[in-house]
Amino acid sequence: MENQLNLNSKGINYNLYHGNLNEISLESKIVINTINQYSYCIAREDAEFRSALTSSDILLPDGEGVVLAERFLTGKKIKKISGTDLHLYLLSTLNAQAGSCFYLGSCEETLVKIKDKLLNEYPNLKVGFYSPPFTATFSSEDNEKMIAAINDFNPDALFIGLTAPKQEKWSQQFKNQINAKFICSIGAVFDFYAETVKRPSKFMVDNKLEWMGRLVSNPSRMWRRYLYYGPIYVFQILKLRFFIPFRNSA
Repeated sequence: MENQLNLNSKGINYNLYHGNLNEISLESKIVINTINQYSYCIAREDAEFRSALTSSDILLPDGEGVVLAERFLTGKKIKKISGTDLHLYLLSTLNAQAGSCFYLGSCEETLVKIKDKLLNEYPNLKVGFYSPPFTATFSSEDNEKMIAAINDFNPDALFIGLTAPKQEKWSQQFKNQINAKFICSIGAVFDFYAETVKRPSKFMVDNKLEWMGRLVSNPSRMWRRYLYYGPIYVFQILKLRFFIPFRNSA
């Protein structure tokens, strides 16, 4: 199920998923992305990123800011579904089916930690991974190697952790060349699962304070996301609520 929410003053509709994860069809190839207040702000100025998000087969509302904006603008209640939620759901589902998953992104050390943890927690899963070079732009040769590594493994699920917006753009560009049922851009989940970065406590997550936990734990990296883009996001939502409808009805 999806909600079409106009979260962009340029008239772009983001089709937010508002069902449960177990309602997602696992029968056909799908691209799953997430949107939060930070990615919304970046996408306003990045047409390629915006296209990747709007072209998603499923776009998960991964942020309390998006959930609150939906209710504020449309009156509809939806729930946050994080990249972590998606990751754990697919791992559990594929483990029960003796399926396979592939991790693209991060460093070799983190990927090894992920695989070791998966072998213990999901023993029926077949797991592969590839660590691409750390570079702002991948070369044609880089892309060919990445696609070949994925397709040689032929996974049920591909998890991409190249950070936003790079990962969403990459999956949009190459999705038709990738042999995987589910192509999922989940970013920080790689580090959370490998425990190289600690996710905020369950208490903070349950009480809608995950953003604060991430800011406090890594202020040098997260301050811009929350303290700079946070007010920009609030301003844009208020403008949509109080200005855009009035202007469009004139």
